[in-house]
Amino acid sequence: MRLLFLGDVVGRSGRQGVIRHLPELRKRLAIDFAVVNAENAAGGFGLTAGIVDEMLEAGADCLTTGNHVWDKREIIPRIAEDSRLLRPVNYPAGAPGRGAGFYVLPDGRSVLVINVMLRLFMDPLDDPFAAVEAQLADARLAETADFILIDAHGEATSEKMAFGHAFDGRASLVVGTHTHVPTADTMILTGGTAYQTDAGMCGDYNSVIGMKPEVPVERFVSKISPGRLEAADGEATVCGVLVETDDATGLAKSVDPIRVGGRLSRAMPRAMPLAMPG
Repeated sequence: MRLLFLGDVVGRSGRQGVIRHLPELRKRLAIDFAVVNAENAAGGFGLTAGIVDEMLEAGADCLTTGNHVWDKREIIPRIAEDSRLLRPVNYPAGAPGRGAGFYVLPDGRSVLVINVMLRLFMDPLDDPFAAVEAQLADARLAETADFILIDAHGEATSEKMAFGHAFDGRASLVVGTHTHVPTADTMILTGGTAYQTDAGMCGDYNSVIGMKPEVPVERFVSKISPGRLEAADGEATVCGVLVETDDATGLAKSVDPIRVGGRLSRAMPRAMPLAMPG
């Protein structure tokens, strides 16, 4: 199976980048399933039902989120009813929606997506390791699911790395989100799980993690905020990870970073051409 994961969509720029590039990526890379983290898609904070529709129409099969999931309160009815839209699985019992989704492809193969939020320098949610263990108690690669993806939404690289090793051999891909900068440690761990500490964002990199730089710079320099954060609006770089698995085991055969458009250096699988529009 070939699964594409795209990192945090930030603002209008990120949405436009996904809408522009995802259909072509699906076609060019023969993608079976696409997951997009959309928690920052509405002006950098949260998402709306209209944005959910945009991302799904662009080719996403599932949307994950993180600590900004509730920033737009209007999303609550949609997240409560739409199985394609996830929030972190370790929110307390009673939170709207679901933290994991099971999806069946037209050819019968299946994908389990688990969205979890880590705890170092983040909101103190329920234990993320225990929450994912509970999801995997009855889910086994190549038995109950052909592909298992864990979106580990967290601040600390050490905690994300620990998460990858904790679930090595039991997931097809553990990929980090939240810090908005793609890391260079794309690899297959010892047990066969594809891993990258952070997928990066889909947004304008001429920014401070997706925000126009003036306000963040002033906050750091003077400790006084001159105004509200605003999402940068230049051309987005669409960043993510492509994983191909062995259908017999569900483990990774290959993993490659994806970067198209915008300012960052382009990255595509070695066997695929770099000459894409933008």
